[in-house]
Order: sequence, then structure tokens, then C-alpha cells
Amino acid sequence: METTSNQCCHSTSAQVSTTSGAPTEKPIEEPTEAHTGVCCNGEAPETQYGYASNKEAHLKRLRRIEGQVRGIARMVDEDKYCIDILTQVAAVSKALHAVSLNLLEEHIGHCVTGAAVESERTGDPTIAEAKVKEATAAISRLMRS
Repeated sequence: METTSNQCCHSTSAQVSTTSGAPTEKPIEEPTEAHTGVCCNGEAPETQYGYASNKEAHLKRLRRIEGQVRGIARMVDEDKYCIDILTQVAAVSKALHAVSLNLLEEHIGHCVTGAAVESERTGDPTIAEAKVKEATAAISRLMRS
């Protein structure tokens, strides 16, 4: 699969093999192999991602989570009761999971469907197949977390 220099809807990490053969995550700057650049449809960078229409809502939610994490750190610093801290950690985990699911839904609704349309338009099924494979890998990572 050929990648493009267009940086849309690609992961910020990729699975790479170490000398032990076990996959590890490594930050990358270039699109992943599964990335086709199709989802952007030539749009400007500020509107290319599936979450663009809900960006402010996502940022608001992430800032709230950030505040919760700071609160947890403060609880540890102030020697609060273990169970109270664990309750807050669980709340943050649930909130992050909700953000992940929303982003995934937007990715499928925008990028995966865009790839399907592009596959149909060009007659090249590998475009949609690559996007589905990418989404499946993301779902797998979410299920393991």
C-alpha cells in the first residue's frame, strides 16, 4: 500500500517489531502504512479529520479529564485514602474511554466511509480495505486498554 504525504486520520504511533519480535508502539511523524489520505478528500488541514466538527467539545472534555488527573495527583500528595483515589482513577479511565469511542465513531463515519466512496469511485478495493484494517487495529487497541 502506498502512503501519501497528506497527514490525515493517521495514527501517531505504529506497531514496530523489536529485536525480540514483540510489537511495540513507537511515535511516528509520517502516516501509517494503512493510511491512504483518502478521508481528507483534498480538504484543508484544519477540516480534514473526522472529529473536526466536534473538536471544541472534545477539547472541553479532555480539559475536564486533565483537571481530574491533577486532582488525583493532589489527592496522592495530600495522602488521601486509597479507595477514594482509585475511585477517581476509575472515573478518569471511563471518561477517556468515552472520548476514544467518540473519536472512533467519527473516524468510521468520516474516514472509513470516505475510503469506501473512494474505492467505489476508483474501482480500487484496497483503499477501503486499508481503512477498515486501520480501524480494526484501533478497535483492538481500545479493547486491550
